Amino acid sequence: MKKIIIVLVPLIAILLSSSLYTVNETQVAIKLRLGEIVSIVETPGLKFKTPFVNNVVFFDNRIQTLDSASESFLTVEKKNVMVDSYVKWRIVDTEKFYISTGGTMASANIRLAQNNQDALRSEFSKRTIKEVVSDQREAIMASVKSKLKSIAEGEYGIEVIDVRIKRIELSQEVRNSVYRRMETERKGLANKYRSEGAEEAERIQALADKERTIILANAYRDSEKIRGEGDAISASNYAKAYSQDAEFYSFYRALESYKKSFSDQGDVLVLNPDTEFFRHFNPSD
Repeated sequence: MKKIIIVLVPLIAILLSSSLYTVNETQVAIKLRLGEIVSIVETPGLKFKTPFVNNVVFFDNRIQTLDSASESFLTVEKKNVMVDSYVKWRIVDTEKFYISTGGTMASANIRLAQNNQDALRSEFSKRTIKEVVSDQREAIMASVKSKLKSIAEGEYGIEVIDVRIKRIELSQEVRNSVYRRMETERKGLANKYRSEGAEEAERIQALADKERTIILANAYRDSEKIRGEGDAISASNYAKAYSQDAEFYSFYRALESYKKSFSDQGDVLVLNPDTEFFRHFNPSD
């Protein structure tokens, strides 16, 4: 009896271990019967199966990363560029995934990588180097994601979450060509700005000259007006003074003339003493 028990206990243990399996939170499982899919197990926990009849295949249902190797693509100018990219994906249809890929993640990555390269090659062949390097990288990634999403979900049961281009590396020849083109563009832009600046400077100078001319003209006009008003006031004052005492005014003006005429001792004047200029020197006056 003891011998029977000793034999039965290990057999029971083997049967129990063969009948139980555990599905983790990060897994989804397919139960197979002689290679045929029986059920898809998505809820985590301890599960049962028929020993020696059923077998279980587990898949990781978390987001996976396909980091593609650098690939050379031709642009529309037939220039080579090296592109590094990656794809984020996960399983959404376990049955379709198992049937299309044989249930191996490596096979799924190989197929997805090939589709990714084909989509990238198509997108790069439509664009120039300037476009892929500068302003159309987002558009390329969006287009590739759309293409992969359609293929992966329809054929492999995979959801493509994101496609990213990590790096676009140019050959030395292309780099030099891009540099020369960028240099030419920058020089052209600099010349344009210089020309516009010179034009603006001339416009400002012309405006300043015009304003200066107007200001000087107005100042000269105002000064002449003020001078004329002053001369009028002066003439009026002289006239009033002369009308009050004409003889004294005549004598005062004569003294002013003498002062100006004889101010420089080196001057020599030859005049007739009987002239009107010397009338105040005549004792008879």
